[in-house]
Parts: sequence; structure tokens; C-alpha cells
Amino acid sequence: MHHLQGSLFDQTDQLRLGPLDGIRRTDLGSGAWIDVLPGWLSGSDTLFEHLSAEVPWRAEQRKMYDHVVDVPRLLAFYRADEPLPHPVLTEARDALGAHYGDELGEPFATAGLCYYRDGRDSVAWHGDRIGRGAREDTMVAILSVGTPRDLLLRPAGGGETLRRPLGHGDLIVMGGSCQRTWEHCVPKTSRAAGPRISIQFRPRGVQ
Repeated sequence: MHHLQGSLFDQTDQLRLGPLDGIRRTDLGSGAWIDVLPGWLSGSDTLFEHLSAEVPWRAEQRKMYDHVVDVPRLLAFYRADEPLPHPVLTEARDALGAHYGDELGEPFATAGLCYYRDGRDSVAWHGDRIGRGAREDTMVAILSVGTPRDLLLRPAGGGETLRRPLGHGDLIVMGGSCQRTWEHCVPKTSRAAGPRISIQFRPRGVQ
């Protein structure tokens, strides 16, 4: 697949999740918030190499106007009843469920994976509004491994854009009304950008 430039800050091969008590919350207004914890997963370069080689990645196409275009990233999805592609992802999902269980009111269940191969891969502005996220407060927790890429967030009606570079084991959780009242994207970049994989944990019925 694609070569990963290792992180100077992630020089261990041992995969280990840190505590979640150091996570920092930013109130976005209108009931939306994000939690960010840099470097939650140590040894994340090892996980990147495993996922890039072992996950059954698929390329998708979508109809746009009058023609079909390639989705500019590779995808994989694990339903609630499917084993995740590495034990540390199960551990991460369980740890997130334990930490946010009272606030969320239910466990994280599914895992969607996106493989951004280089700076040409991206995801357009959107909110995770397929299913219950269109009408209910919910949470999406994203663990990123590989080379950092910018995640941008902006109010759905327009406004100032927030930028969070995420990679090498960083965690971001988007909660409250965030999927309804804010949008997020990973833009294309002309700068040299190595590969990145994001793992999105969601409750049942949220996409």
C-alpha cells in the first residue's frame, strides 16, 4: 500500500491506549461540542501498518450530476455484530463506551474506516445525519492513525472554521448537536501528505 513516515512522537511498537481523563472539551455553541485528546493511542504507526495491509478496503463510486465519479478515499465498515480488524480497536470502542456511557446513554456499536492515501484523497463538508443523527443528539468518536491531516469544522449555516490536525493516535469526539448544527470535512491538500486512516465509532443507527 502506501509508505508511512513514522512519527518522532510515536516511537514505540507497543499498542497502548492512554487514560481518557486528559481529554479537553470545546463548547461550540447551540448544544454542540468536541473533545480532543492528542496521542491517545501509543504505537499507532503499528496499527496503521496492520490496517492498511489487512482491512478489505473498497473503492466506491457515486453519481454526481450526470456522471459517476470515484470517491476520493478507500472505505471499510464493521457492523455492531462484526469483529473489528484489530483487538486494540475493540479495546478503544469499549473504553469510549465506558467513558461516555452516561452522557451518550448507549454504547458505541459500529466502526467505519476511511483510508486517505495522499493529499488528493478527501471528504467533503457534511454532518453524519443519516439515521438518528438528523434529529437527535449523538456522538461520533474518531481515532486517527498515520500522517496527520486537517479536520475542519464550521457551523452549518456558515461561520468561522475550526482546524484540528489529527493523526498518530489522536482522538476527537463530536457530540451533542454537532452533527446537526455543524459540518466537518477533510480537505484536499497540495502539500506533501502521507497516508492516514481514521476509525469512526458510532452508536447504532447513526451514519
